[in-house]
Order: sequence, then C-alpha cells, then structure tokens
Amino acid sequence: MIEFYTWNTPNGRKISAALEEMGLPYAVKPVDISKGGQFDPHFLSFSPNNRIPAIIDPDGPGGRTITVFESGAILLYLGEKTGRFLPKDLRARVEVYEWLMWQMGGFGPMPGQVHHFLMQPDGPAKEYGLKRYGEETRRLYGVLDRRLAGRDFVATAGEPSVADFAILGWAWRHERHRVDLAEVPNVRRWYAAMMARPATQRGFEVALS
Repeated sequence: MIEFYTWNTPNGRKISAALEEMGLPYAVKPVDISKGGQFDPHFLSFSPNNRIPAIIDPDGPGGRTITVFESGAILLYLGEKTGRFLPKDLRARVEVYEWLMWQMGGFGPMPGQVHHFLMQPDGPAKEYGLKRYGEETRRLYGVLDRRLAGRDFVATAGEPSVADFAILGWAWRHERHRVDLAEVPNVRRWYAAMMARPATQRGFEVALS
C-alpha cells in the first residue's frame, strides 16, 4: 500500500484523484502544514524540499521501496507504474509532458500567489499582488480554454492523462482565483466532465487533513 503524505491542497488533490483513477491502494498520512508538519525529520528524509505531497511505495521498481516527492514527478511515476493515463507513443507523451510542465511552471505558482495576496491586509501591496497575479492567472485560464476548444481532454484523446489531473487540482480552486468559469466555457465543460468521473470524485472527497 502506498503511503501518501499530503494535506488538503491543490497539489494534494492532484495525487488523490490520480490514485483513485488508477485503482492503487493507498493510505493517507496527513502532514499538517499549518503546524509545521512539513519540517518533521521523517518527512524531510524523503521530501527534502519540505513540501507536500510525497509518497512511499513499498512495491517500487524491482519490488523495492521507492520514495517520490514533487507532485509532477509522482504523477509521472504512477503513470509509469500502472501504464495508465500516460501514452506509450512518444509523440503523444510529449504533449502530456508539455501540459504537465505548463501546470507545474505556471498554473499553480501564479494562482498560488493569488491565494497568498488574498490573505494579506488591505493596502497597496495587496492590490498590486492581486492585480499582477490575478491577471496572469486569468491569462492562463485563457490558454487552457483555447487548448480545450474541440477537445475532451488537455493532452490526449479518449481518456484523461496525468496532465488533466494536475491541472484539475488547481482548477478546483477557481472561485478562490476569482475566475468565473462561465468566461472560459471550454474549461467549464472539461471541469464538469472531469468532476463527474466517479473515481475523480472519490479523489476529491477523501479526507486529506
């Protein structure tokens, strides 16, 4: 059984949705980031950047235990392990890589800054931060909306890929990003379809904290 170290955040939800979709047995190990749990020496021993999520898989390559930190790396590992949601064809796989990196490099860090500045005291710094990062977040939603025009999934046909789970984890917080999905109808359609998947629903309902 995979030990899943996490908290109720977008990056945590990426992995819980993927684990449910892949049908892998796992046990949630909450890491209370509000109380400094991410600095626990045991957690740091396999997640050196003191960030959730991370996993310990006792049935890793060659039947030996493996640890994986960083949500994108975890998704790629799980896709390789199960042979699901990660195309075998290199040309198709490159598109999954592209959109996974797009999420990791932008559609996560930028809305994450919106989260940060929303919690700051009213004043010029808050206004500046929300304007700067809010505009960039809305631009990224626009990029995603154009990508999803005429497509069911972000990077592959027929079924989602690990990139869809990665992006979904952050789109889940669209209201907090101050983004109305009515303004990005392709994203709204994709989001509703993804959230209607029974396994994905379980991934978003499981207690992570």
